[in-house]
Amino acid sequence: QVQLAESGGGLVQAGGSLRLSCSASGPTFSNSAMGWFRQAPGKEREFGATISASGAITIYADSVKGRFTISRDNAKNTVYLQMSSLKPEDTAVYYCAAARQRGATPRESMYDYWGQGTQVTVSS
Repeated sequence: QVQLAESGGGLVQAGGSLRLSCSASGPTFSNSAMGWFRQAPGKEREFGATISASGAITIYADSVKGRFTISRDNAKNTVYLQMSSLKPEDTAVYYCAAARQRGATPRESMYDYWGQGTQVTVSS
């Protein structure tokens, strides 16, 4: 069983930055790809970014490419999402998730474990 806990959300002005963290419990973190997804009010949850188990491979949604950076520290069982140049449309609840495979994947169905989410609000 893997438990995930996100932190770092909050209110920020457009153009600002935030760094989200996701701490994982359990022995399989270093063998799992990790992902960040988000869900805006009234919308379905969508993929944001993913990183392979080793950290060598990352994939981003077009909507965040060039602005967000995903990284991980396997020694600390933590995955990060550095968000810059934030826009009001980035407002959402952000979830981290652990995949059942080592390879980075944007497919939500490949993720078995999910955190509770952290709210990010970007004001214009």
